[in-house]
Amino acid sequence: MRLERLAAWSQRHHWLAIGLWLVVLAGVTVLSQAVGDDYHDDHGLPGTESQQLTDALEDAAPARSGDTVEVVLQDGDGVEAQRDRVDAMLGELSSLPHVVDVAGPFDAPGAISADGTIAYATVTLDGSATDVPADAVRDIIETAQAADGDGLQVELGGDAVRGAEESGGGAAEGAGMLAALVILVFMFGSFLAATLPLITAVFAVGSTLGVIVLLSNVVTIATYTAPLMMLVGIGVGIDYALLVFARYRSELLAGADRQRAARTALDTAGRSVIFAGCTVIIALLGLFALGLGSLQGVALAVALTVLVTMLASLTLLPSLLTVFGKRIEKRILAHAQRSKRQPGARWRRLADAVRRRPLPPLVAAVAILLALSAPALGMRLGFADAGNEDASATSRQAYDLLAEGFGPGFNGPLIVLAEGASDGGAALAATLEQTDGVAGVVPPQPLPDSDLALVVAFPETAPQDAGTADLVHRLRDDVLPPLESDTGATYLVGGSTAAAEDFASAVSDRLPLFVAVVVGLSALLLMAVFRSIWVPVKAAILNLLSIGASLGVVTLVFGEGLFGVPAGPVEAFVPVMIFAIVFGLSMDYEVFLVSRMHEEWRRSGNAVRAVREGLAATGGVITAAAAIMVVVFGAFLLSPDRMLQQFGLGLAVAVFLDAVVIRCLIVPAVMSLLGERAWWLPRWLDRVLPHIALERPEPARDDADAVTTGPAR
Repeated sequence: MRLERLAAWSQRHHWLAIGLWLVVLAGVTVLSQAVGDDYHDDHGLPGTESQQLTDALEDAAPARSGDTVEVVLQDGDGVEAQRDRVDAMLGELSSLPHVVDVAGPFDAPGAISADGTIAYATVTLDGSATDVPADAVRDIIETAQAADGDGLQVELGGDAVRGAEESGGGAAEGAGMLAALVILVFMFGSFLAATLPLITAVFAVGSTLGVIVLLSNVVTIATYTAPLMMLVGIGVGIDYALLVFARYRSELLAGADRQRAARTALDTAGRSVIFAGCTVIIALLGLFALGLGSLQGVALAVALTVLVTMLASLTLLPSLLTVFGKRIEKRILAHAQRSKRQPGARWRRLADAVRRRPLPPLVAAVAILLALSAPALGMRLGFADAGNEDASATSRQAYDLLAEGFGPGFNGPLIVLAEGASDGGAALAATLEQTDGVAGVVPPQPLPDSDLALVVAFPETAPQDAGTADLVHRLRDDVLPPLESDTGATYLVGGSTAAAEDFASAVSDRLPLFVAVVVGLSALLLMAVFRSIWVPVKAAILNLLSIGASLGVVTLVFGEGLFGVPAGPVEAFVPVMIFAIVFGLSMDYEVFLVSRMHEEWRRSGNAVRAVREGLAATGGVITAAAAIMVVVFGAFLLSPDRMLQQFGLGLAVAVFLDAVVIRCLIVPAVMSLLGERAWWLPRWLDRVLPHIALERPEPARDDADAVTTGPAR
């Protein structure tokens, strides 16, 4: 009844509610633009070997701890012939802001390729790639490339350059929203009705984006958080508003007046929205169980996005329905008269077909999900580098030139730090030179005023090659321990490739705890709502199958190079983020479908009718909502960012499979096979669990006890 009262308040004070949302959106936007953002990627993992090396360097040699930019030079007649132009350009670079050192190619040993046509200079920055402003990095790029011409090619590489090159986005979000609008227009037959879920999503996402910008100045929030929260926020915002609006529409078609339809919609679908939103938030906050600082800020931001979209669906949407309700009602009724179809007739036929022969569709659907999940077993985690960028990007061209001139491993050097080595790292350098898989070694570099020495080793294989990861483990496990025994020194292996391996290992090690926390809490919530053992068990298994299938498709496309996509590792944090988001979103459809089944079961006590009417009432809405989320998520395949492409594909595939294969085939089949047993809960557990009602109170059946706990089996 509280939600019904909220709907009544939104109807009576609709202009106030809309005005408050406008004030919040405008105020947060203005304030966030005035303050500015401070996004920062923190992939640090305390306790890992690569992090220990980074910390030691920051303490002993702060100037060496900043990120670097490689200025790559290529001239077919030899770079030496361009020495004057190169020196002049490097002199200009050394005077730019945020540049602390410039090491030219003519004074550094090994900085010119064997044939003399490719060379590189190293520009050391005063901070990490995300700390140095993108405008300052662009100044470095423009200053260096001003020397390009007359046979000299100048390209720049490094994480800072890649960050400065990235597009600001917007095209993917716009394409997704346009496609969503088209689907909504076809569904409701009214442009005005179709825009209401979109307006609700825009208000929610816009307000949250401003809050996240402000939060980035207080807590660590990654640079990719904004596009990711927009990706999720737009999809979830439209989804939640659509669920409420669809119930409003069905109540209008059933003969209710506008006010009663809105209150009923909020008191029924609104409860499902609250529960579904809470499960998404729980799944996202479960990322804190991983203990990875780089993901906690992202989890907090996306969870906040879901919370605000949920609030907008429950307050802003009823107000908009009050303002535009009369016009929307006329068009909904007119559209229903033109269609002349009984609502849910096709879904009833599908439910009956599945009920008559539940095993064939169940076996076929599970087989499809298992087949798609199989490639995920071979997923290799890591981080994309310049080798995955567009061929026209200067960072990609610098990457290719360095690989051509100095070998593929040059783009992913391993940094080995010796502590307490009396020979200044000479034994370490000699050992590395004799190690299989090492193409070359830079002479030891003792760090002043310390007992540390730095040795840089170049693998024979590219940074993303599995051979490079094997080399990291071989150095740590087999090569360096005996050397430590002989010399009494301590050796740490770091660098970007080693750090990626450490991050991937940390994710893999902590993933079981994360899955257990998320699945366990969600199962308890479903058990409390539906008073059933089998409904949460079924939901957990099916959600895991859909997530596995989506990760399998991501592995095939981005890991194996299907459809011509450059093969490489899957971003290390993508699987856990997809798991958290998809598990929560899958619960949306689970709750919406099963709550209608449960509502019918409580009303009639007929398990067959419950499955049929539950699918008839929700099948069309779930399919439309899923189609919208698929196009919104799929639009991010248009993004130039490989990480966002992986998120978009994984989420789109998961939602598609969940709505089409699981909700339309597997759930009706399983519920038909279970029959009344689907609603069984042991009496002792029924007494312990709290009661959480998603449906409006209905007159109890005569066998009320059976309704609550089901038949004892």
